[in-house]
Amino acid sequence: MHFAVICKDRPGGLELRARTRADHLVYLEPYRDRILFAGPFLAAGSDNSIGGLIVIDLPDLDAARAFAEGDPYAVAGLFETVEVLPWRKVIPS
Repeated sequence: MHFAVICKDRPGGLELRARTRADHLVYLEPYRDRILFAGPFLAAGSDNSIGGLIVIDLPDLDAARAFAEGDPYAVAGLFETVEVLPWRKVIPS
């Protein structure tokens, strides 16, 4: 089953995001074959990340929530909001 993990950073979180990025990437590595796509949301008019989206294939909602909660960004307190929603691909690439 696919899930969208949608995260919005706390205001002023850019420095914390930069400090935690390496740990975040290491955390994602074992899931690479399950991640359909992922990337940051950007502040209007800049390349600064203000959150992110990961669409991932996991067995159920509990597994998707555990994945989101275990992300070093989440553990570090970067996110203002985290939403985990079931997702279905409709238009093929």
